[in-house]
Amino acid sequence: MLNIAIVGFGNAVVNYHLPYLEKKENIKVKTIFRREEDRVGDTEREAYYPEIIFSTDFDDVLHDEAVELIVVATHVDSHLHYAKLALEHGKHVLVEKPFAATSAEAQEIFDLAKQNNLIAMANQNRRYDGDFLTLKKVIESGKLGHIVEIQSHYDYFLPQYPAKDFGLLHGLAVHTIDQLISLYGPADSVHYDVRSLVAPGKSDDYIDIDFRYGRMKATIKCSMLVKIEHPKFVVHGDRGSFVKMSSGHQSKNGEGRTTVDIKPEPESNWGTLSYIDDEGSTQTEQVPSEATDYGLLYEALLRAIRGKGDKPVKDEEVLYVLDVLSNGIEAAKQTDEGANQS
Repeated sequence: MLNIAIVGFGNAVVNYHLPYLEKKENIKVKTIFRREEDRVGDTEREAYYPEIIFSTDFDDVLHDEAVELIVVATHVDSHLHYAKLALEHGKHVLVEKPFAATSAEAQEIFDLAKQNNLIAMANQNRRYDGDFLTLKKVIESGKLGHIVEIQSHYDYFLPQYPAKDFGLLHGLAVHTIDQLISLYGPADSVHYDVRSLVAPGKSDDYIDIDFRYGRMKATIKCSMLVKIEHPKFVVHGDRGSFVKMSSGHQSKNGEGRTTVDIKPEPESNWGTLSYIDDEGSTQTEQVPSEATDYGLLYEALLRAIRGKGDKPVKDEEVLYVLDVLSNGIEAAKQTDEGANQS
């Protein structure tokens, strides 16, 4: 049994950690730490989880010998603080994305983990999205031949999108960039088109980043000004193409705790694959969707903690993604400065 403690009790914890962890018989959330000021006016939700201990004293967590893993699910500006404390007290750490404010901070955490023979890993749970797992299945099948183009979209229509100090890259694009890097690793070159369209000079609300791998181009797009739903993934190869709409989230929340159904989505949202087979004939088929299960990341992490496998999200991948995010923000600021001067 792996006993874990979670730092924070926000949207990510309630919707993307707890519902999946409660289905794992070999993993238990023992404690959730919340600062006293974060509990003001927000204690009713704690009653939804009577099996979990809620504490306002982080020392309770750090000195609990039963807790092996601490999950840091706070704002990025406190990730370094909590991760270092956990590692210094002999706990493995799983840190929400973005893992740290900079790659230098991330390296500091990784170095400390290595020094203490512990694991520190980013919670890149979106590698276990059903639509992305379906994409991987199609690519690995080889039916598309040599991949020449991938388009990945994460869009909304929010013309009143509030400026968040260039937070879209860190909040949304971090998911899709990491998915790409998990498939292909660092790119040969990266080209940035990151702008402020809704909130000029104050946000990165339009993201279009090209990653070049030889003759293949992968484009990561996020925008707050897309009114009509666009496919989540569009992939072209020299033998065919694949299109997949978003699988969305499977969480159900209302009164009480959030629950999830870990099951494949209906056939109406399966991906479409069209390709030329070995006999030269065109084949078109609907590709059954894989199920979304963020608990799979925890299972892989548990195997790594027990010395039975590598951690699924590698240090070098985290560092690379953080540098891409940083470069994207600089590109957005430079674009806006140029626009303001013209």
